[in-house]
Amino acid sequence: MFIRVHLWPAMFWPCMKKTKKPAAGELRSEYKRSDFGVLVRGKYVERPQASSNVVILDPDVADLFPNAAAVNAALRSLAEIAKRAGSRR
Repeated sequence: MFIRVHLWPAMFWPCMKKTKKPAAGELRSEYKRSDFGVLVRGKYVERPQASSNVVILDPDVADLFPNAAAVNAALRSLAEIAKRAGSRR
């Protein structure tokens, strides 16, 4: 009985070694910290706040509505009533 053994993949094994990854807080050697500008914490935090229209309801008021659609419907009705009452003056 003759068994053929292929050894050709062995020549590729050294290329398949995994490279060591730098630690999470370290930069690669080709980068310098001076290549990047001054780091500013929270630089863009005001953008979404300025364009957002989030309203936080008190817990007792939130308990009156099952979901956001119910809150929107109630506010639209109230706005319509306020508009009608304002036009009578």
